[in-house]
Amino acid sequence: MSNPVDETARRAETANPHRWRILGVSLVIGFMALLDVSIVNLAVPSMQRALGASTGTIQWVVSGYALAFGLTLVAGGRLGDAYGRRRLMVLGLCGFTVASAAVGFAPTAGLVIAARLVQGATAGLLTPQNSGLIQQLFSGRERGRAFGVFGLTVSLSSATGPVLGGFILAVAGPENGWRYLFLINVPIGIVALGFVLRLVPRREDPAGADARIDVVGAVLLGLSVLAVLYPVVSIEGGAGWQVVLIVLAPLFGWGFVHWERRTVSRGHPPLLDVSLLRRVPGYAGGLAIGTLYFTGFTGLLLVTSYHLQDALGFGPFTAGLLIAPFAIGSAISAPLAGRVVNDVGRRITVGALATIIVGIALAAWLIPLPSREHLWLVSVPCLLLAGLGGGAVVSPNMTLTLAEVPPRMGGAAGGAMQTGQRVGASVGAALLMTVYSVASAHVVSGTALRLALLTGAVLLVGALAMAVRDWRSSTSVG
Repeated sequence: MSNPVDETARRAETANPHRWRILGVSLVIGFMALLDVSIVNLAVPSMQRALGASTGTIQWVVSGYALAFGLTLVAGGRLGDAYGRRRLMVLGLCGFTVASAAVGFAPTAGLVIAARLVQGATAGLLTPQNSGLIQQLFSGRERGRAFGVFGLTVSLSSATGPVLGGFILAVAGPENGWRYLFLINVPIGIVALGFVLRLVPRREDPAGADARIDVVGAVLLGLSVLAVLYPVVSIEGGAGWQVVLIVLAPLFGWGFVHWERRTVSRGHPPLLDVSLLRRVPGYAGGLAIGTLYFTGFTGLLLVTSYHLQDALGFGPFTAGLLIAPFAIGSAISAPLAGRVVNDVGRRITVGALATIIVGIALAAWLIPLPSREHLWLVSVPCLLLAGLGGGAVVSPNMTLTLAEVPPRMGGAAGGAMQTGQRVGASVGAALLMTVYSVASAHVVSGTALRLALLTGAVLLVGALAMAVRDWRSSTSVG
């Protein structure tokens, strides 16, 4: 018996012979947007000196982007579902490119932060279109391959950010080199815009389609995300009253779920059909796995990079090279995982998470031991092993989580997944840096690094437990 979702995707696949080119363009744009989450981490000290800003102020250059990004992901996905991927990609790309130029030329810290907020919000419009296009253009094994490439993009954007950032800073110099981290987006954005206009098809409105946007739902979801992210991104500047907002997150979340159910019952299009959590096999479990994975994984790279520079005295580029094996491992395993996910199923996520946990545990044990000169002898194999596991988590999880989501909801459902990833990344980075900073005040830096890495490993064990649960559930159903 044919699956109507697959039939819809096959029709789209037949109508779009250039689907791989379209995907390639969209992934370049997605890589650029996701890269800007991590590429600036190494530039914070030089930005602070150049702009004469306090640590708390300059932290908002990093955190403000993550906050605005997380707030707009689901709304951006729903807008793409309603008005077409091409329109949202053009709008988001124009805004992102202009905002990148504004950051690069901004004379004051206040203007840099304002432009970064706009940059993050437009990135949130762009990124969900990737998963939406994959749902729309691909089916069957080819969809798994497409998500494999997408997973590679997500993994590499996080892992290569410090490497590329360190290289650009080394070439351009510490004084104004940080500006080129943003200005490089301008020519890439202009070229990508031309390819979007040329390749991405216009939306074909089905008869009777309701393109209304659930504004109330968007506000309630935005408040839920804000209540979690704002205290987290404020922590580096000394969060105080903001912590109280976390208590409001469940209230706003309950209000969002209640409103979305009411919207569906009235026959209106929801921002996100929350019945997907109950009705679509694997969707709720996949959301939890992705969120927990990014909570554990993102902070690992950040705290290791910080330790290499602050405690061991490596330059930004050298520090980036030392953690590059994680990116190399991800580049190897992500496309391979995408090819076999349809045959192996959730077992591949279980194996991949177990692999990254072993790699991180070995890193926590071994990296603090050798001298500075011999550090690479242990860091390379440990981080390579962790990268091989990490690269095989993202793409299979996205494939399995979104496999039975209707293409008409692909953007919003993918946006919800990526919102979980952004929230997890922000929480994890703040948590692991806090563990490292607090521990450094009482023990040597190597032990502090070990404690931070083990904290990340514990979070990844939570993701592994969810993956095992989802695997056993799918096996019992089968």
